[in-house]
Amino acid sequence: MLLLPLLSLSVLWGFVLNLTVGDGQALLRANTLYQTIGVSSTELGLQLQAERSRTAVAVTNRELTEDLSAQRARTDKAITTFEKSVEEAGGAVSGGVRGPLGTLTAELGRLDSVRASIDGGINSRLASLNAYNRVLDLLFRVYDQLVSVPDLSISQQAAAMQAMGNAREIIAREHALISGALIDHRLTEPEVGAFTEYVASRKFLYTRGMAELDVTLRQPYEGIFKSEPFQSLTAMETQIVETGSPPPDTAWNGALAKVSSQLDKIGFSSSEALADRSIGAATSILVRIGVAGGLGLIAVLASIIISVRFGRRLAGELAGLRASALELAETRLPGVVERLRAGEEVNVKKEARPMKVSGSAEIVDVARAFGSVQRTAVQAAVGQAAMRRGVGQVFLNLARRKQGLLHRQLALLDGMQRRTHDPDRLEELFRLDHLTTRMRRHAESLIILSGSAPGRVWRKPVPVIDIVRAAVAEVEDYTRVTVETMPETAFDGTAAADLTHLVAELVENATIYSPPDTGVRIRGDIVSNGYAIEVDDRGLGLSTDEYAAFNKLLSSPPEFDLADSDRLGLFVVARLAERHGVDVMLRRSPFGGSTAIVLVPRTLIAEQTALPSGDQAPALPSRTKKKALAVVSDGTHAGLPRRVRQANLAPALRADPPEQDGKTERSPDEVRDLFSAFQRGTQRARELGNEEGEA
Repeated sequence: MLLLPLLSLSVLWGFVLNLTVGDGQALLRANTLYQTIGVSSTELGLQLQAERSRTAVAVTNRELTEDLSAQRARTDKAITTFEKSVEEAGGAVSGGVRGPLGTLTAELGRLDSVRASIDGGINSRLASLNAYNRVLDLLFRVYDQLVSVPDLSISQQAAAMQAMGNAREIIAREHALISGALIDHRLTEPEVGAFTEYVASRKFLYTRGMAELDVTLRQPYEGIFKSEPFQSLTAMETQIVETGSPPPDTAWNGALAKVSSQLDKIGFSSSEALADRSIGAATSILVRIGVAGGLGLIAVLASIIISVRFGRRLAGELAGLRASALELAETRLPGVVERLRAGEEVNVKKEARPMKVSGSAEIVDVARAFGSVQRTAVQAAVGQAAMRRGVGQVFLNLARRKQGLLHRQLALLDGMQRRTHDPDRLEELFRLDHLTTRMRRHAESLIILSGSAPGRVWRKPVPVIDIVRAAVAEVEDYTRVTVETMPETAFDGTAAADLTHLVAELVENATIYSPPDTGVRIRGDIVSNGYAIEVDDRGLGLSTDEYAAFNKLLSSPPEFDLADSDRLGLFVVARLAERHGVDVMLRRSPFGGSTAIVLVPRTLIAEQTALPSGDQAPALPSRTKKKALAVVSDGTHAGLPRRVRQANLAPALRADPPEQDGKTERSPDEVRDLFSAFQRGTQRARELGNEEGEA
């Protein structure tokens, strides 16, 4: 949070410092250029002007003098000094100076060929002078680029002084041309045209320079331009332009000497004044550099120190707030929720105590907001827990009432079955009996989901085969189920009802999610960790993710969601497995479909000596529906079959049967009717068996 302001402040300070330092660097670069190229180029310009003037005389006289040779030597020495100064300038030579400087250096390299042409008499007087003029023009272009001062007003005055210097060079060109013409007392037509151009350029440069100079620098030039020598010089210029002939040598040389001396003196003094101004500007820039750099650096350091201290304090406060929030989110609220799930009473005021956080007002406000959220969350959790308990009680009450009604209905059906001899009616009663048994299991599911236990409990151990058969009997499509041979083992009677319910849910799931023409097999065996029961179907199976999700639900059952009714059976299985420590797992069957594995722990397995004695459990009903309805027990009358209540249950699961009627024998008419009903039932069973065989 503090990094961005500090970064912005540092960037701003760097930007301002770069501007001021850039001005300082420009001053240093300008000073370096002046001390090297500026000084040497000024000397070079003077020597080139002197050589140009002497060359005009030599070309006119057609003879090389010792004075010209000596001047050429001085010019060569100035060129050498200039080239060394360029090397000394080094990195100070910017892009704007480098181009004109390279062109000037190349032109100076051709000076020897220009001299050879002059010495050989090849070039005319005007051509020779133009060769030197080109070099001096390039030199003045370098001068223009050397004027690089950050101060705008000084830069403007320097440019105006440069124009005045160019005008002074034009006067020197006029002098060189007229110096040669005074010897032969004539000017050629091209020379008159060149002189006319010189005069016009000189007037233009003086006019431009005077317009840009300030009052202090302009006044000395105004005095010269009004003086008698300058007026005489301009009059002679006009005469030369109009007549095309040179003026008297005495008048020209005298006026030119005075004007040149005065211009040089004013130019030197003006340059000194401009240099003083540049020093003042440089001092101001250095002061700005010091202020911007020093004070800015102090401000940045102070900001960093203050920000670091504030950041540490804020970080400490935020760390405390974060620790309190994490303790609330990861410890306190989950603990409250777990206690509510376990059915404990929770004091909202005690559990929603305020967070102990100190610091700035903002941090305290955030802590108060967290406290408000905490109270709301705890109140919501308590309210939801109360609502769940209420819903559970509603489920429990409805299930208990329904369970009582179903038990009464089963008793009525049992009595009706005993009094019925018509096979058709007996078949319908069996169907109704089976549906009622399934309804009883669904009622028990509601009791289990509400957190209570069903009322069916046996004191003695119950054989595993009887538990499995009882579970199959509670499934609608029980005729598709095949129970394979199992070891003679019994489970604790306290868990028999729940295990029966668990296996019934898995078997029903297998019959529902597999094709109706396939079978479901149940097998069991004793393993090292207990007793394993496998329910195998031939359905389509599930994906890997679905198996993982279902196994997670079975191993760690979450809180029951009323909206998730599609997995009602799995929730019941998970709750029953969790209650008795039973492991239930689903996996893909190697024959296609799914296999549900129920691992009953050894703590629920009864010893072999504790197995119940008495009649063995009857075999399961056959796969034919009619035959299943004709299941009989060992109770007979005169060789005729008679259904006995709870004959399919194990001895330990049987309730005390209701008292039989006092009548022990039937009349001949009753025996005849019963035998006729039995014949009709067996005939229909055979017909149904033939139909299934043909199918």
